[in-house]
Amino acid sequence: MSENQYGFKYDEYGNTREILVYSSGTSVHGISYVNKGTAFTLSERKRLGLEAALPPAVRSLEHQVENSKIKVNSKEQPIEKFIYLRSLFDRNVALAHALIKSDIENLMGIIYTPTVGLAVQQYSSMFRQANGLHFYPGNIDQAENILRRYLHRDIRVAVVTDNQGILGIGDQGAGGIAICLGKLMLYTQGAGVAPWHCLPISLDVGTNNEALLADSDYLGWRHHRIVGDEYLEFIRRFAHAFRNVFPNALCQWEDFSKQNAFAIRDTYLHDLISFNDDIQGTGAVTLAGILTAMRIKLEKLENQVFLIHGAGAGGVGVAEQIGVALIEAGLTEEEAKDRIFTLDSRGVVTSDRDIEEYKLKFAKDKEKFPWLKDPANQSLLEAVKRAGVTVLIGTSGQGGCFTQEVVEAVAGNTDRPVIMPLSNPTSMTEALPEDIYRWTDGKALVATGSPFAPVTHNGVTHHIGQCNNVFVFPGVGLGVLGSGAREVLPQFFTAAAHAVSSCVSKADMREGCLVPAVNTLREVSSKVALAVAMSAVEHGVSRPCVFSTFQHEGDEIRMAELLRKMRWDPEYLPIVAM
Repeated sequence: MSENQYGFKYDEYGNTREILVYSSGTSVHGISYVNKGTAFTLSERKRLGLEAALPPAVRSLEHQVENSKIKVNSKEQPIEKFIYLRSLFDRNVALAHALIKSDIENLMGIIYTPTVGLAVQQYSSMFRQANGLHFYPGNIDQAENILRRYLHRDIRVAVVTDNQGILGIGDQGAGGIAICLGKLMLYTQGAGVAPWHCLPISLDVGTNNEALLADSDYLGWRHHRIVGDEYLEFIRRFAHAFRNVFPNALCQWEDFSKQNAFAIRDTYLHDLISFNDDIQGTGAVTLAGILTAMRIKLEKLENQVFLIHGAGAGGVGVAEQIGVALIEAGLTEEEAKDRIFTLDSRGVVTSDRDIEEYKLKFAKDKEKFPWLKDPANQSLLEAVKRAGVTVLIGTSGQGGCFTQEVVEAVAGNTDRPVIMPLSNPTSMTEALPEDIYRWTDGKALVATGSPFAPVTHNGVTHHIGQCNNVFVFPGVGLGVLGSGAREVLPQFFTAAAHAVSSCVSKADMREGCLVPAVNTLREVSSKVALAVAMSAVEHGVSRPCVFSTFQHEGDEIRMAELLRKMRWDPEYLPIVAM
């Protein structure tokens, strides 16, 4: 299908109001952004040359959703449901998103975690239709020309991966683009970014997954990963091309390896409007859970001591975001760092070790913390006791490492210990919620990375909030786009965390829930977007016209209205035949 067969007409807020179609006949069915299937009205069928191409009856979008819901629910396996939803998206994006919206609580787990992990692993074997862009050393020199083919879609958000650090399952080669597709569907669900404004991109620099290299079905670049200067030059070429073609678009870096994740984020901090969700999104949603816990405990954030077990990209991202929040609460940078301990497979991270650069920021000086001079004190249990940890966070992927003794040690430091085992999937979670409540006699405040059923202890039911990045990145994206922010600041994620926490009701807090429910995603994303947009104005990085319009007190109401009008809802738009 030629890319010039359709276009869009926008209103003053940049929202699509009409779809312009330059083709006719059955080829219209092949344009997923245009296709309405049986919902084409009789007049549209006549104008678009679809007479007799469809059965006479016309179905509403609501009728189509109900029919599609029956079909997806008839699939027994999650991966079958994923395939159905992706196939529906490939032929009719409005219907696919209307279906997902109708049951977001259940279907989010299909289009994203955990099912998308299976889709990544089976990408080549179940390939049906190309989506997004695959850059590799054979075409990276043409990156700018390739990206320009998408100018007619007014790309506003791209999710970009090099496929190396996928969902805790590691290097998955070309299959990693399925993650980008899932994230962008959530940008649409949460923030209302229209699907045609979204672009998934795989930076295929090879794979070190020998099983993939030996698989005759593998569709990626069959080569070991390029590294060093060759890798950095590849990334530079892409970033340069993306900036030239889409200077106002948001670039979300996704699932890069630990050191590359930090290096790329920091290198292009000012050259691209970009952020890394594994680092900053994870940090923000974890901080949101902690802030809710502080509301329940009636304690101050700056009086807590934090230990993050797992010093990878996610763990250090959590440490960074807590640090930013502590500084905003009045601590100096040094005071904030003193309250944050990170721990990896070798124990508490200390500055005298030979460690990766990204871990240095929170590495502890043994002269300042003399108890660390004894190697026996660097274990998880001893660190909890000697540092006086009150908030324990797990990003280690080490199932069961938060033992009863460890949890009880945290409870010995505070009346209401905050325990957050965030590793996915369930088999890798640091502790099960039911055990944590039993070991603390129901006093712990718990949030997890995986979904868990409510836990009843001593007659009290505790609802387990899931720290899911989906509460953060869609709203950050909409807030950046609405404010015209020229860069993504760390303060945006602190603002996002406060917004997410504010969406947890008093009733939910009484049940121990630290983050909102998934079915409130749209409302949460709207609050996050407003907080981020106003933060951009406050810090002077928004477009000049936005800054001059929204810099005064009370302008949040007008900004909220602007963001609301920027949203696309999954509904059929008028079609104009050209």
